[in-house]
Amino acid sequence: MSKSSSKKQSVPVPVKESTDDAQPAPTSSGSGKISFKVRTPEERKKAHMEGIIKTAVAAIIGVIAGILAYIQLGVGDALTTGYEWYVIMMFIVGISFYVMKFSFPLFKIKVKEFGFKDWFYVEFIVIDFCLVTWTLLLN
Repeated sequence: MSKSSSKKQSVPVPVKESTDDAQPAPTSSGSGKISFKVRTPEERKKAHMEGIIKTAVAAIIGVIAGILAYIQLGVGDALTTGYEWYVIMMFIVGISFYVMKFSFPLFKIKVKEFGFKDWFYVEFIVIDFCLVTWTLLLN
């Protein structure tokens, strides 16, 4: 007998497709298993609006940071500013973090629920819009 004939044949398990378009939200139970709670349309709409607001606020802060960087730093070379461009970006990240941390509650967004992924996302948006705005103004 060859080794390939002694292996168990895997049987495909039919997957039940859900016709509900509601996306499940993971919840943890006391036994350590993760179960899924189906979101209502109102919860999905609220989460969608919060995502749009987070993105818009981060984009506006990034554009403002780009304009301020152009006004204050011009070309941004190390000879005139005393700082390299990546140090300037770290200053912008630090300042924008605190600006967003205190401005998001004004838009009824709970900052305490933010995880690393959320902060990374909004800071990426800020840096992206800052660099694009600064570059466009330099040209």
